[in-house]
Parts: sequence; C-alpha cells; structure tokens
Amino acid sequence: MSNVRERIVSYVDRHKAEWEEIALAIHAKPEVSNYEFFASETLSNKLKENGFEVELPAAGHRTGFAASYKSQKPGPVICFLAEYDALVGLGHGCGHNLFGASSCLAGSALKSVIDELGGEVRVYGTPGEEGGENGSAKGSFVREGYFKDVDFALCVHPGTGPDCDLTGKTLGCVPIDVEFWGVSSHAAAQPEKGINALDALIMVYNASNALRQQLTDDVRIHGIITNGGKAPNSIPDYAAAKFYLRAASKDTLDEVYEKFENIVKGAALQTGAKGRMAPYQNRVENQVPTPSFDAVFEKNLNLFGREVKNHDIVRSMGSSDVGNVMQVVPTIQPMIGISPVPIKGHSEDMVRASCSRMGLDEIALAAKVLCYTAADVIEDPALARKIKEDHAYQVAHQKEN
Repeated sequence: MSNVRERIVSYVDRHKAEWEEIALAIHAKPEVSNYEFFASETLSNKLKENGFEVELPAAGHRTGFAASYKSQKPGPVICFLAEYDALVGLGHGCGHNLFGASSCLAGSALKSVIDELGGEVRVYGTPGEEGGENGSAKGSFVREGYFKDVDFALCVHPGTGPDCDLTGKTLGCVPIDVEFWGVSSHAAAQPEKGINALDALIMVYNASNALRQQLTDDVRIHGIITNGGKAPNSIPDYAAAKFYLRAASKDTLDEVYEKFENIVKGAALQTGAKGRMAPYQNRVENQVPTPSFDAVFEKNLNLFGREVKNHDIVRSMGSSDVGNVMQVVPTIQPMIGISPVPIKGHSEDMVRASCSRMGLDEIALAAKVLCYTAADVIEDPALARKIKEDHAYQVAHQKEN
C-alpha cells in the first residue's frame, strides 16, 4: 500500500497552497464561539467542492458542520476534527485557523484514496472550543449521536514552540452560572425589609475557597462576580457570578459539582434568597489518551523528519472539549510546534505564529501524518482492535491514572 501513501503526499503537496490561503483568510477574520460564520462556510464549502456531502448547521450549532464521504468498500469510519474559533479580544492566539485547515486537508487527502482502502471519511466542524455562547460543540456532537458509528477520531493542535508532543491529559470542566434573587430595600432606612442577594453570592465565593482545602490537587474552582447590585444604598435584589469547576476525571467532577451545588443551596437557606446554579454551555470532559494510537502517529511523524522529545503524558490544568470525544472513541490530538522558540498560548506571539511560514507549513505536515495514521488503522484490523481495546481500558481506569 505504499502507493496509497505516495498518493496522499502528492495530493497534499498539490493542494496545500489552497488550504494555506484559507487559513490566512480565517486568521484575518477571527470569529468567536457561535459566530464563526465565515470560517465554517469557507471550510465546509471547500469540502463540498472536494466531493463531500455536507450538513450545515450540525448538532444544534449554527456554525457546526458534518462532512462525509463513504466508499463502496467496507471499512472503519475515520473522523477528522476541525476547530476554527478565535479568542475574545485577541484573535487566533490558539492556532485554530491552522487546526481547521489541517483537518480539512487531511480529510480531503484521505478521501482521494478511500475508495481503494475502504471505509468512510468524515470531517466534523466543531465550533466554540474556547467556550462561550453555545460553546464546546464536541459535547453536542457526542450527545446527538454523531460519534455512535465513528471508529477513530484524529486531529493535530498547533504547538507553542518548536517541539512536537503526543496527546496529553486535561481537566474536565463545567462552566456554571450562579444566581440569587433577594428583596430590594433601602440599605440604611429599612435594611430589615430586604434580602441581600449579594450576601448569598459572597457566601458561595467564600465557601468555595474553604472547600478547596478538602479537595484533591487536580481540582480547580475559579469564578467572577458579574452582577453585584446597582447602588450601595439599595440592598441588591439580584446577584450573579460565573464559575468554572474542573477535575481530572468524570467521577471527581461529579463529586465537586454536587458539593458546590450544596454550597449554593446553603447560601440560599442562610440568607432567605432564592438561588439557582446551572451550566451555561456544554460540559467539557477530561482527555483520555490512547497510547497505542499515539504510537502510530509518532511512527508516521518520524517518517517526515520530526520527533517527539518528551514521552511523558503531561496533564494540562486547562480543558478541551476533545475530551468529550475521547470518552467515547479512540482519539488523538498531538501537537506540532509552530514557533522556533517557546511562546505562550493565548498570546500575541501565538497570533503571529498562527500566520507565520512555520505555522502554515504545519498544515501540510499535520495532514500527511494524520492520513498515514488513518491508513494504518484501516489497513491493519489487528492494530485497530488493539487500539480500541487500549482505549476501553484507559477510559475504564481514568480515575486511577
């Protein structure tokens, strides 16, 4: 099947300039969660031009899409994940303009050989990875059944330096709104007739600080008060905050959620205010790497002259909705560096790297390595079974690891 790989490389080399132009256009027009109209239409229209059937919108997201092409030969369903949202007030400081382009190019390149290999190629456009309005769309794609028949999911994230890294672990995250309703009254003349919603909210804030002392090191709770009243001489009848609850496993995150919910209930009881706590977007699950799948990616990465220097599975204290996919399907999200020197993610340096020559070169490299990896699991049923068994084990034992 070496001819298949030669054709993949040839396809990517012939078409990489088109996808570089698309990545630069998306970079020049950054769009945040639920507003990625230009990016989603540009990427999905190109896939349609390349022979994919495209569903837009998808999974309840107006800027989400699901592109698919099915060969006449039996085989696994391979799904490439595409991200393309920008950061509020910064632009493409996470490289998602490159991310979306590389996944779509990979899907198009694999489609060019899938009739020979067998199976189905999909590209899911998943908006709002950074969170926000209707954010973390991969959770919706999982919930709405888009992954129920997917065998393997793949993507590459641009890295913040010169090195390449394999899929890491992250924390799960529940973004929540906390609100209290009280009774307004003059704060000096008739304070006894009021119920202070802000007092209830401050109790939650302080109690969450105290709770941290009894939580494991992987747990993070952080939040901001978004509404604390209108005037100091009026007892606030409404107060609101946003919090992130994070933990390294689904079970631990469930436990933290319950404890925080009890804090909200307790604050309402103590003050007489009415309280409400609810997620304001999709829950983000923790990433669960499948080492045997990453090993296939690394083998192919080496063929193109790049190496992974650090083989320790690193846990980021951040979160990504690719974790939702990893909970149900063997998934890889390694990183390919796009800067000659280490830089910070979510920074102006990363914005510049995301439109640099090194950044644009990452699109073709990522597409080739992803396609080689997909071809391996299609051609080798024993390897595919091994990866699926490994994934099942890692998911079942994620709290232990």
